[in-house]
Parts: sequence; C-alpha cells; structure tokens
Amino acid sequence: MLFNSFTYMFAFLPVSVLGYFILNRLRLTLLSRVWLVVTSLLFYSCWNINYLPLLMGSILFNYLVLSLLSNKSYTNTIVTRKRLLIIGIAANVSLLGYYKYTNFFISSFNQLANSDIALLSLILPLGISFFTITQITFLVDCYEGLVKRTSLLNYFLFVTFFPHLIMGPILHHKDMMPQFDSLRAKIFSKQNLVSGLFLFSIGLIKKVGIADMFAIWANDGFDTARTLQLVEAWKTSLSYSLQLYFDFSGYSDMALGSSLMFNIKLPVNFNSPYKASNFIEFWQKWHISLTNFITTYLYSPILKYSANITFKRAMLSTY
Repeated sequence: MLFNSFTYMFAFLPVSVLGYFILNRLRLTLLSRVWLVVTSLLFYSCWNINYLPLLMGSILFNYLVLSLLSNKSYTNTIVTRKRLLIIGIAANVSLLGYYKYTNFFISSFNQLANSDIALLSLILPLGISFFTITQITFLVDCYEGLVKRTSLLNYFLFVTFFPHLIMGPILHHKDMMPQFDSLRAKIFSKQNLVSGLFLFSIGLIKKVGIADMFAIWANDGFDTARTLQLVEAWKTSLSYSLQLYFDFSGYSDMALGSSLMFNIKLPVNFNSPYKASNFIEFWQKWHISLTNFITTYLYSPILKYSANITFKRAMLSTY
C-alpha cells in the first residue's frame, strides 16, 4: 500500500486516525497503542504478507537483546554486554546484507570465476533498511545506558509506526518515545489534522503531479529509445534526477503529514538539497536522518577510536 493509493488516502488513513482518537477518547490508551501497532502491521502486510514474519522476528529478536542489555543484574561472563551488543548488531547487518547484497556477490563471483551459480529468488523487503537501522541505534544507546527499559508494545509501536515504516525517516527513541507517551498526543487536534492534510497534499502533488510526469520521460529514454542524441540524453538524465528528487521529497512530506494527524511529529528528512552550495551540504539536506545516523554511530565512534589509538601511541613513545 503506497501513500498515493486511493486505498490509503480514502480508507486506511482516515480509519486509522478515527479509531486511534476514539479509543483515546474512551480512555482506552493501551488499546489505542495496540490499534496503531495492528494498523501498522496491516499496512506492511498489504505489500507482501510473506515478509511480515521477518519484520516481527526482527523486532522480537532485538527486543530480547535490549532486555538483556538493559538488565542491570546481567552478569554472564561468557556473553558479556559488549559481546551481546556485537551479536545484535551483527545479526541486523547480516539480515540487511543478505537481502541487499547476496545476489550481487553471486553475480560478481560468477563473472570473476566464470561460473554459473544460480541467483536466489530474493525480493528486498520493503523498508528493511529503515527498521533495521532504527533498531541498531536503539541497541547502541541501550548499551551506553541512554535508554530506559520499555515495554514490548511500545517498542513495537516505535519500530512499526506506519508513516515512517517504508520510506523513513530513521527514527531516534529520544525524539519519538516521549511523543507516544505524551497525554497531549492522545487528544484530537484540529490544527494538527489540517496541517497534516496540507503537508500530505503538498507531498501528493510532488509525487503524482511532478515525479510521475518526469518518470514517463525518464523511462522513455532509458527503456524505450534505442539511441539518444545530445538533447534526448540530457532530457532523460535530468528527468531521472528530478523524478528521484520530487519522489523522495513527496514521500517525505506525505510521511510527515500522515504522522502529524496522530499528533506525532516526525523529524524532517528532506530540506531542499538542490539549494546546497557543496556536496557535503547536499548530502546533509537530502537524507537528514541517515546523515545523522552515520555521523553519530559510525563517523564519531571511528574518529574517537582513532584519537584514542593516536594518544596511546604518543604516550608509549614517551617512555
């Protein structure tokens, strides 16, 4: 189910919003969270129900690791907390790598070794990058003691909340968990509903009115035309670039708008990257949540580790 489908716009989203606030109005707050989890899993199942067990299995596995990491009395001397974290991260990365890169490595090996190993019948599960990276950040922060222990239901809701599930942004617990717990978020807001509808409409225009138009010209150049002259080549390349731009921008706006109808504010994930003055600024504006993840959980730890190694070598050299 896509954000721009009639089923989503005129059935799924209105029913989800209505049911959520009716349950909260009746003070059935626990049931309202169950409602959001169930609707999110239904939203994911509409794409391919065969991958629903994969999503749920990933969540249950990570929650088990999180429970052990957050247990202050955990004293296993063989599988220490650090090793437990490594196991959790390795399992998540392996799952992501299996679906994304297995056939790539098989194809590369076939070309290098002149072999004929059959490719696997793999379909990349929708949103696997987003829900995998989201859970990795939770694991790391839990290991660092930055996360309070949460219930399985709240964790399910955090990971599966459908506005972000298939196209992002990558969520961080400190931004989202307090919003789910907030009493204000459980009270219907006409202002947020109107703002959400406005944002969603802007995103829909970008997706359907602009991106899909450029997609026709891009597909005509890449898939239909046998030869491309200078003008046709530029037209095809620019159409493809603008298709990607407005497609991602449109989906980002629709995700923000959908979430805002529930009084939940997702982090901004797209901020006019073509206005950037250099490539670094372009990347920071194109996929903001991914940039933050790379900076916080990859670049900074590597830089810190390198600095520690340099400092130790400098200290040893003095003796």
